[in-house]
Amino acid sequence: MNADDESNETADSFHPLGEEWENDLEAMLDDTEYDTELGMEMAQDAMRVTKGELSEADFHEKYHEDMMAEFGQDDRPTEAALEEMESDDDGGLGRVLEAFDGDGEVDRREVIKKMGAGAAFLGLGAAATVDDSEPSVDAGPAQGGADDEGVQWGMVLDLETCDGCLSCVEACADENQLDSGVNWMYVLDWEDPTEQLETGRQRLIRPCQHCTDAPCEKVCPTTARHTRQSDGLVLTDYEVCIGCRYCQVACPYGVNYFQWMEPEVPEGAIEDQHIYDDRDRPVDSRAPRGVMSKCTFCPTRQDGHEGEDMIGSTACEDACPPEAIQFGDMNDPESAPRQYVDNPPLGRARAMAADDDDDLQEAIDIIDGETEPDGMSEQEAQAMIAEFGGAADSTFKLLEEIGTNPNVVYIGNQPGPNAEQIEGPIQYDELSYVSNDDETIRLADVRKEVTDEGTVGGNLL
Repeated sequence: MNADDESNETADSFHPLGEEWENDLEAMLDDTEYDTELGMEMAQDAMRVTKGELSEADFHEKYHEDMMAEFGQDDRPTEAALEEMESDDDGGLGRVLEAFDGDGEVDRREVIKKMGAGAAFLGLGAAATVDDSEPSVDAGPAQGGADDEGVQWGMVLDLETCDGCLSCVEACADENQLDSGVNWMYVLDWEDPTEQLETGRQRLIRPCQHCTDAPCEKVCPTTARHTRQSDGLVLTDYEVCIGCRYCQVACPYGVNYFQWMEPEVPEGAIEDQHIYDDRDRPVDSRAPRGVMSKCTFCPTRQDGHEGEDMIGSTACEDACPPEAIQFGDMNDPESAPRQYVDNPPLGRARAMAADDDDDLQEAIDIIDGETEPDGMSEQEAQAMIAEFGGAADSTFKLLEEIGTNPNVVYIGNQPGPNAEQIEGPIQYDELSYVSNDDETIRLADVRKEVTDEGTVGGNLL
């Protein structure tokens, strides 16, 4: 298949990752007990909603009867509930859900019912989230910018300083006790034979994008996949998820995993405070058997369960040697990610300047306003920082054009339609972690095994 054929294939598909990816998703749904056609149609229309081509109310009405027939329930917000949420400063339905005390007297799913709530590079990084039917035994600011109220956790990822060491992948697996091959954080290298790029090796870091308008959430019949109202995290309630995998089909980024087998690390080896958030909902750490999981942005950290000093941090960020991962409140112009993306050379200098480099430290202090210029002007300080940190002419969000408003911003080169995945400097199977029950869990890149056969959808974004 040539590049033109591959581009046409993607254009003919509703899914940003292309027709081949879409076909794989359809085959995946065929292996479940749930309606394949319904899942595919809802995913397509959920993306129409994010693009502004279909209203939330019309989307709900269109599929309500089908959802009731297939699942015996449709817990997606009704038109009235949506209107209430939009007009309620306290978060409407989400706030009511968060008020549920989880005392065990009533199943949460029943509570929800009673409340009246009725591009293809990523295909490479996502391929094995579909091809998992045979499990192995072994940041610009968020939409609206600084005027937004409340917290919106997000990331700025500096692809130009990422060294491909996979420390973030390993730390995420350890933090969440993930099975081998379940990589909520995924790093892949790429090249494009049709482009002459000035910078060196190209790579992409791919966590969940924690979209402000997440299509995966719109298709969930039980509201297991939901946005936490307090901070914008897109999470999965493991007790409510029924494993229909509709969220996996509707996700434009291919970040979801289905937990086929009993997890390698038993639940008893994980403390409750690292599973349940402040709403007493199980949304953190690896998923139980039969439900969906993905990158969470460490919600129990954000709730202070691991100490006040861990709020505003993630395991992947803490582990990154070049500090290419910047996590924080995307609505706060003073937060680490916002400061970094506003002045990448300064952010890099703060992260990597040697303590004994007095001149560079002075330049940083001058730009930060901590030192009055004395012998070095502000212009000279910025020039020194720019020389150290290098230029950063390109920033982007993945698939921004489809309207999901992802809360992850990239600095570096965006993969084009002819980009191809290549081997990185460190292989996944070189890394491992020791689980809470003292078992060695070796990392695995099952995605690369799939994508070696060719590009999903014909391109890499």
